[in-house]
Order: sequence, then structure tokens, then C-alpha cells
Amino acid sequence: MTQYTDISGWSREQMAQRLAQDIPDGAYVNLGIGIPELVTRFVPEGREFIYHTENGLLGMGPSPAEGDGDPELINAGKRHVTANDGAAFFHHADSFAMIRGGHLDLSVLGAMQVAQDGDLANWSTGKPNAIPAVGGAMDLVAGVKQVFVITQHCTKSGEPKLVESCTFPLTGQNVVDRIYSDLAVIDVTPEGFRVVELCPGVDFKTVQELTGAPLLPANQ
Repeated sequence: MTQYTDISGWSREQMAQRLAQDIPDGAYVNLGIGIPELVTRFVPEGREFIYHTENGLLGMGPSPAEGDGDPELINAGKRHVTANDGAAFFHHADSFAMIRGGHLDLSVLGAMQVAQDGDLANWSTGKPNAIPAVGGAMDLVAGVKQVFVITQHCTKSGEPKLVESCTFPLTGQNVVDRIYSDLAVIDVTPEGFRVVELCPGVDFKTVQELTGAPLLPANQ
């Protein structure tokens, strides 16, 4: 069987750049912590994205150069960010009212597991010594119009993150629309996982071997 560590797929930056290509012009977007934060670096020419962070900023820009950050201008992951022209600051409660009120078009989140029916687990493994990290993810998957997941295809030990059903505590049920991994872009459909695009140099058979649920090819 193919070993995950033997595969050379997209880098995290390439994953973020690929995802950014699918964000509609003018979309209001919330980015999760980790790989999702990289998406701010890749706005396709001719498009504008309005980034939201749940600690109270609309119009967030990318992280500044090392040492240039304002200690009072951070995102929900406590990473220094910038503010684009026209940005707005507001109370934490107002920020969550935007989320819960359905005013955001897209949420980009990381994942521990994604099930073939779109269930998402991204806040805890459920183990007694696990450190939970709920953040705003549960509100986001319930309130936004579309959810993209960006994640490594497997864990560091080679276990699939794309599975038939989640074994970790759920963030939300039937909420994920599309997955961007280092190996492929995959839609969640009523029939299960469907490959949209493969990373160059990676074939369908390899991705299937490293996925814990059946995959459908793009043309099926």
C-alpha cells in the first residue's frame, strides 16, 4: 500500500492558493486557524475578498512582515494581521451575530476528520487528556452559507482524515461542501466524496488508498 510519507503533494501555500481560486469575487469569508490563515496571501488578480475574524474585524488583510505587527491588531488565532482600507472593528458579540445571522458567504476551516456525508470534526479527539479548541467553528458551520475544509490528507502517522464516519466529537453534521488537501480537491456530494482535481503527479488510485471512504472520479 502507498505510504503517505512517500507522496509529494501540494505545499500548504499551494493548497491555500488553489482554494483562493474558488472564492467568488466580493465574498465575505471567515478563515480558521492554521492553514486557512494562509489564504489571505492569495487573492487572484481582479478579485476582492472581505475577510472576517470573529474577534471583531471585517476587512482583515494578511499577516505583516516579522516584527512589523501591531500588538493590538490580531486575528482569532492571536496572529498579527493587517487591516485593509475600509476595514471595520466591532464588538465580539456583533461579530458572532454576523456569523449566526447568515451574513458570511464562506468559512474556511481545518479538520481532524471529514466524513463522506459532510460531517466535520475539528475541535477535539475526545481523548481524556485532549485539549479542546472549540473557538467559533460550531457557530461558523451552522451560520455560514458554504464551508470549505483545507487540511493534510492524512495525519502525521498516516491515518486518513477523510473517512466514512467521524470517530471524533463533531463540530457539525452535513456541513462540509468541499475539501482541499495536499493530494486533491474533493467535493462532498449526496453520493459521497467526488474528486474534482488531483495534485499534479498524484493519481486517483493513490488518493483512494489514502482515503478512508470510497472516492468517485470527476467524470462519474
